[in-house]
Amino acid sequence: MGNLRRPNADEALGTLNRSRDVVPMSGICSRCVDGCRGGCDIWMASFRGREMLYPQPYGEITAGGRKEYPVDYSHINIQGYAWGAKGLDGNVGPDEAVFTRVDVSTEYGWSSKVKMLIPIFMGALGSTEIARRNWDHFAVGAAISGISIVCGENVCGVDPQLEVDAKGKVKKSPDMDRRIEIYKKYYEGYGELRVQMNVEDTRLGVAEYVSSKHELEAIELKWGQGAKSIGGEIKVNSLERALELKRRGYIVLPDPENPAVQEAFRKGELKEFERHSRLGFVNYESFMEEVDRLRDLGFKRVTLKTGAYSAVDLAMALRYGAEAKLDLITVDGAPGGTGMSPWPMMNEWGIPTFYLEALTYQFCRRLEEKGFRVPDIAMAGGFSTEDGVFKAIAMGAPYVKAVCMGRALMIPGMVGKNIGKWLEEGDLPKNVAKYGNTVEEIFVTYEELRAKYGEEVKKMPLGAIGVYTFCQKFKVGLQQLMAGSRNFKLSMVSRKDLIALTEEAAKISGIPYVMDAYREEAERILDGEAVAR
Repeated sequence: MGNLRRPNADEALGTLNRSRDVVPMSGICSRCVDGCRGGCDIWMASFRGREMLYPQPYGEITAGGRKEYPVDYSHINIQGYAWGAKGLDGNVGPDEAVFTRVDVSTEYGWSSKVKMLIPIFMGALGSTEIARRNWDHFAVGAAISGISIVCGENVCGVDPQLEVDAKGKVKKSPDMDRRIEIYKKYYEGYGELRVQMNVEDTRLGVAEYVSSKHELEAIELKWGQGAKSIGGEIKVNSLERALELKRRGYIVLPDPENPAVQEAFRKGELKEFERHSRLGFVNYESFMEEVDRLRDLGFKRVTLKTGAYSAVDLAMALRYGAEAKLDLITVDGAPGGTGMSPWPMMNEWGIPTFYLEALTYQFCRRLEEKGFRVPDIAMAGGFSTEDGVFKAIAMGAPYVKAVCMGRALMIPGMVGKNIGKWLEEGDLPKNVAKYGNTVEEIFVTYEELRAKYGEEVKKMPLGAIGVYTFCQKFKVGLQQLMAGSRNFKLSMVSRKDLIALTEEAAKISGIPYVMDAYREEAERILDGEAVAR
């Protein structure tokens, strides 16, 4: 694979090597000089310590692991055909088989179905500052785009205005209330809002709260922190806040109750604290009991998100999920996404998405052969484009119904928000200003939304319009790819619509190697034994 990542210099950490010559394994400059003024990872960690485990500046940016893997989705291509129109009825010719007729909607669920207008949804946006600050943009954008959004873990637990009852259960959480209510305001019947629960959320009674107060229909259990296993992190820059979170039962490091730590913070030597969640422990009995408990609370749909764990953990998720009749399992592969977990873990931990989906497909088939109905599957872990989503759905067909995205759907929300800010400040970047200096001129979908919502569009966060605009581009791009493969309904997409470009990709995925795909059919045509369609 070559030198895929320099382990001692990384833009996400704000570090660099002094020398152009670097030892491949260690990432250390081949000539390390006494007196060097910085600043590789080791150099920075010598005085900032554990801070250098996290992308910088923490909480203000998103970061994605950048390790290249031996095989990924770029190693497979989409098949194209000169005939056919699967999903269109009757006698179909060039006048009927136009890409705008392609239906890219999808649905998932066991007991009740959730339909989305496009087969992507926004992944868990939990207790981080970047999620809190941008939630309205993300949630409204998801609602008007007809896709689901997941409200992540610890939202109640870190709510500054949280009120608990005598048993330590959530009595009031204004931040959770705000998140749910803004989505519901613009919800149009497509997609859903699911709230995630980890160990702390379960102890706090989050499920009971969102069920009784907001009558949410869906809840999501979580095994680990998405693609990372050690629990969600946030940082706080207040001693009082750190003490409050520790009193609520979180792990806070360094210990804010330690007098030496408090003194260091008062002197400005220590500037922030880390809040960590606990590791979960999964076993069959407790998992099945928890699913039953959630259904007894009134949730119509119970889903699971699991990370890039071993094949054993994946098998547990699928088998337990099938027995529990889960509505959806989101399988989240490495590398890591939003940047709230340690950088080494984001790059070096877990099974990469391509390999994980190959295992998921094999295991789903195995369960189906044993007579199980497998829960619907969503893949996650590094997707951002319509071609990647097509490949994930095709490679996992018929089990994979959608793709969960993190940063790819967060970015449009932040871009739209910032365009509004730049307009107010009269400081539009040139690459935005070339389209105009009003929201109508800049956002290509603005008039479309005004025609639908009238004056209400003026009340929508501009980040939501950014999400909607991205989703419309995504829809058209996917329609074009599907038309090229002659699939006019998403349910028609299959593994036959892919070819592996390398023999290694073929071996891992089971997708035929490009020189073998349809080879027998082609040779029968050449030999006159079959008629070309």
